[in-house]
Amino acid sequence: MDVMFDRVAGLDIGKASVTVCVRTPGEKGRRKSETRTFRTMTRSLVVMADWLCECGVELAAMESTATYWKPVFYCLEDRMECWLLNAAHMKAVPGRKTDVKDAEWIAQLLEHGLVRPSFVPPPDIRRLRNLTRYRVQLQGDRVRDANRLEKLLEDASIKLSVVASNITGVSARKMLTALVDGEQDPAVMADMAMNKMRQKIPDLTEALTGHFDDHHRLLVGQLLDGLAHTERALKALDAHLAEQMKPWAHQLKLLQTIPGVGVVTAQTFIAETGGDMSRFSSAAHLAAWAGVAPAIHESAGKRSPAGSRKGNKFLTSMLVEAANSAAKTKNTYLAAQFSRLASRRGHNRAAVAVAHSMLVSAYWMLVRDEEYKDLGPEWLDREQNSAAHTRRLVAQLERLGHTVTLSPAA
Repeated sequence: MDVMFDRVAGLDIGKASVTVCVRTPGEKGRRKSETRTFRTMTRSLVVMADWLCECGVELAAMESTATYWKPVFYCLEDRMECWLLNAAHMKAVPGRKTDVKDAEWIAQLLEHGLVRPSFVPPPDIRRLRNLTRYRVQLQGDRVRDANRLEKLLEDASIKLSVVASNITGVSARKMLTALVDGEQDPAVMADMAMNKMRQKIPDLTEALTGHFDDHHRLLVGQLLDGLAHTERALKALDAHLAEQMKPWAHQLKLLQTIPGVGVVTAQTFIAETGGDMSRFSSAAHLAAWAGVAPAIHESAGKRSPAGSRKGNKFLTSMLVEAANSAAKTKNTYLAAQFSRLASRRGHNRAAVAVAHSMLVSAYWMLVRDEEYKDLGPEWLDREQNSAAHTRRLVAQLERLGHTVTLSPAA
């Protein structure tokens, strides 16, 4: 088998150590291997990088192992070309498995060009990724604390969630704070309602009558403090992200012309993809990488459903959330597509399909530098096969108990 790269290094990375196998040209056309093990501390990684440079390594590859690959990759990326490899693409032959053998196997695959690198964004995009992904975690913390708060109030027979649609809103939080501070008169707490909530004061008085004791007071107070802390952190994070996203202001503006796409979704798209569509060979490549393209499972000429592919879960979840928002818009292509698919394939599959359409639209919008152009809700009816459409309508009428006879128009 031909050697594609002369001087390569394969790295098997663990939490505490990294095993490095260097493959270089040897005597009489043979290949020479040398393997060393280093600690993953910063100084040891610098020593490893110096050794690889002394060996003349031009290309280093490592397996994507949890987050342990990051310090090694970041140490080497400025000194040589680095590839991050998908573990599923390089399974070794079953048998004895050691760190040394894994490093040798990676180096051998690499030198023959049998693997391809995964997308690793540049440092500025990696920083944005950390910010947007942390925001997702904070939003999850807020939802979990709100759910815990509701369950705890139910335990105390406080039925505030029956009357108030949002128990973490301003009015509800004022009442709960008074409850924690020792207020025992439900009428006094109900009178703290603001704006439209004041119309529900009689119901609030009933809802705030319960069995709220000291242990409820302690736990509810801590949950309210946690919610306030999380919301302050989210506010500060959003302000910092808005500042960091200024270089991509034009791309953000374009993306927000898609129905259902807001600031958060647009920021997540830029942070996960980098905003540079030249890194992806086509819109289909981007959809497959993101995980909103259908998987294929074919054996003996027969295809079976395989669901959607695994991909970037942060981008996929945000796109599906945006697809659900787009489904509620009026007179748009995306809403029509969602409605048509949901009736046949279900809500979840329809949301993924609309997310795929939104991702493809975003790809071409950034490539062509143009705003979103809606096709309209009638586009699917105009473009689909008329015979298939006729059969589907006839089948719908027959299911309703009608007998249908078709005759061609004059």
